[in-house]
Amino acid sequence: MLKLLGAMLEGSVVSLEIFFLTLLFALPLALPIALGRMSASAIVRGPVHVYTLVMRGTPLILQIIFVYFAPYYLFDASYDRFTAVIVAFTINYAAYFAEIYRGGIQSIPKGQYEAAKVLGFGRADTFFRIVLPQVVKRILPASANEVITLVKDTALAQTIGVAELFRVAQNASARQFSTTPIFVAGAFYFVLNWAVSELFLRLERRLAYYS
Repeated sequence: MLKLLGAMLEGSVVSLEIFFLTLLFALPLALPIALGRMSASAIVRGPVHVYTLVMRGTPLILQIIFVYFAPYYLFDASYDRFTAVIVAFTINYAAYFAEIYRGGIQSIPKGQYEAAKVLGFGRADTFFRIVLPQVVKRILPASANEVITLVKDTALAQTIGVAELFRVAQNASARQFSTTPIFVAGAFYFVLNWAVSELFLRLERRLAYYS
């Protein structure tokens, strides 16, 4: 059991790396994508819409396989599996977060933009000082759902052989002819998701003054 837990902890580290790196890249990338979706220019809005449609309309597991194998078949180039996982997760989750951002931004009444203009605020100041704080509060529940999903989706990294938590559990289960490692992995995922849920609940309470 101690060996099993040690291996699980090593797998958890890889899962956490995928989790945090995906958020690190996807959260900021989602903002320009959201703004592109709301652009008045069809030249900008069209391709961004196609991108979000493809990312949200195809399975993440397929995207991971494509990102890893496509460079080899198209350009005779390759890169390591972990990098491929991060790239696939980032472009996938950026599309989802972009739609969440877009919904939050469009939920702000136009009167607030007009009032800010009357008070002398520029477009950038209006967005970052007035609109964005309210958007953050409004999108927290939807963002929490996506982040919780991300915790569980890290298991898909095993598709191209990345030894994250679930792959370690599967290997241990096959060696021991037991389902115990799978249930232990489930407990690890539960604890991680509990921590994420608590974090977002605290954020919602801190931002309650925007209600």
